[in-house]
Amino acid sequence: MDAFLAAYWPILLVALVVGMVVGFLVLRPKQTVRLSDDTPVRPHMVADGRSREGRGIVDEAAAAASDVAGHILRSDVHEHLPGAVGAPDDLRRLKGVGPKLARMLGEMGIVRFDQIAKLSPGQVDAIDAQLGAFRGRFQRDRIVEQADYLARGDTDGYEAKFGKL
Repeated sequence: MDAFLAAYWPILLVALVVGMVVGFLVLRPKQTVRLSDDTPVRPHMVADGRSREGRGIVDEAAAAASDVAGHILRSDVHEHLPGAVGAPDDLRRLKGVGPKLARMLGEMGIVRFDQIAKLSPGQVDAIDAQLGAFRGRFQRDRIVEQADYLARGDTDGYEAKFGKL
């Protein structure tokens, strides 16, 4: 055995190095990135935004039970977004909201400044989870606070705090 190792040690060393390189290439962690038409979306950012209710018999039973329990306890089980009353506002006037984010908010039914201003922190978190590449934008750009100024028509207060419109 010692004579075998002494005679073939360079070949065994090369085979070991090649095996390690191939093993690394085959077993390394891979990141999958899917590109959409609008923006790149990484798998951890995907949120379909659809409710899980009604997707099966178990989901329907759970939704019905929570509705009945909510009625008995006189509490809102399903949190609803404030309704839009009046003509839609141009959400792109908010700093940090561009055409894509404005379109996404419109698809969620949010089209007015007063709707955004009335959002609870839980609702903001739920909306933020659906924003994909724009996740965190509501907190970072203080969009709810901006919308509150614009919903009240306080342009001077808005410009004093956030800059020129």
